[in-house]
Amino acid sequence: MRAESGLQGELFPDSSLPDELVGYRGPAACQVAGITYRQLDYWARTGLVAPTIRMAHGSGSQRLYSFKEILVLKVVKRLLDTGVSLQNIRVAVDHLRRRGVQDLAKITLFSDGTTVYECTSPEEVVDLLQGGQGVFGIAVSGAMREISGTIHEFPAERADGVEIAPMTEDELARRRRERATG
Repeated sequence: MRAESGLQGELFPDSSLPDELVGYRGPAACQVAGITYRQLDYWARTGLVAPTIRMAHGSGSQRLYSFKEILVLKVVKRLLDTGVSLQNIRVAVDHLRRRGVQDLAKITLFSDGTTVYECTSPEEVVDLLQGGQGVFGIAVSGAMREISGTIHEFPAERADGVEIAPMTEDELARRRRERATG
């Protein structure tokens, strides 16, 4: 997956996207995606969104979710919030799994509450609306930006046990921290 890193670098020029061995534990994934731990556990057990960094193996072990998986969790949550059935969400997630992070940033998902559509260009939106059914959209890039802004507040760990260097704080992050702490 190193080849993808070059592509990811285009989206995240400051190298803010963790590499493929960096993951986030369940509670952090839940908070970032806006879901409950019960949802996370069910979706992992049923294969809707399972962690690829590290699966849980027995009592006390922790799953590790990648940035992309947390992004997909956020998209699943938004689709559920708009009334799309879990069965149709599974179809949409299977489609998203086949894409890289750069491709996810370029798509918008649409649904009429029954079917989930993908839109990658303005022409496709026009074609969808000609059917006469109202649709809504979820901009995956918006969810990605939202996650990118908050995920660094949570501890990450590498599946191979190598220590992750602490993030250096930029001026904007320093100002936000100072404002929050008073």
